[in-house]
Amino acid sequence: MNYFERARYFRTKKRLGQNFLINGEIIQDIIEFANISPEDTILEIGPGVGFVTEQLIKHAKKVIAVELDEEAIKELKKLNAPNLEIIHNDILKTDISSLCEEKVKVVANIPYYITSPIIAHLLGEVDDLDNKNRAHIKDIILMVQEEVARRMVANENSQGKQYGLLTILSQFWADVKILKLVGRKSFFPAPKVNSALVKLDVKTEPRLKLTDYTHYRKTVKAGFAQRRKNIKNCLLNAGFPKENVIKSLNELGIDENTRGEKLSIETFGKLSELLQG
Repeated sequence: MNYFERARYFRTKKRLGQNFLINGEIIQDIIEFANISPEDTILEIGPGVGFVTEQLIKHAKKVIAVELDEEAIKELKKLNAPNLEIIHNDILKTDISSLCEEKVKVVANIPYYITSPIIAHLLGEVDDLDNKNRAHIKDIILMVQEEVARRMVANENSQGKQYGLLTILSQFWADVKILKLVGRKSFFPAPKVNSALVKLDVKTEPRLKLTDYTHYRKTVKAGFAQRRKNIKNCLLNAGFPKENVIKSLNELGIDENTRGEKLSIETFGKLSELLQG
């Protein structure tokens, strides 16, 4: 029975954002991109009925599959693989550091509506310097909406509203790249949008060296809070002292009419440091 027939047989649940990957070529691409060695432990998030799982278990020492849907778990158990551990839980409530001693590679075809929370859970926020999950992860391969992938790899020169808080969340603790675009017909049921495979190589050190990471997070949040307003007004509305704002912008040579989305991650860092003044 092919992937389409197997997926159609299963009653998918819209509330869980289930769209099963049924394209065998893309599944093989995931396996190749993951670059799995016989010594690797894989954490698979949202395995569903196990189309990717059944390939992962052929290559990895161990696969830990975290799945919320009880009916999907029944299907996963049919794989009956000695190197497969199935955990019935919400990934956002799962302490990854407690799953095994060694670092894991993460493979995930996640519900698109919780992409940002999952990335925050895996990597930690920019000021979460001692995040236990991140310290336990080598790299991450995610299937996300194409639009979200564009936002994850964006910079201050990207078009439209691609560059924003998700960009900084993704890039502060990882190097991010789009591996492959994936059409909507590669899934069942087919979503309304195209997707993309994204890889995040997790870093042990943050992208910037700062004196106060929480202040940086506050600065960035202010900068993107009101996209139609300039950076000066955004900072003032967030409660930063006017004198500090004007002085800091002048020192960095930033026109006060510049919008936050035109400031790089590094420039936000310099601005945050000066604003503490």
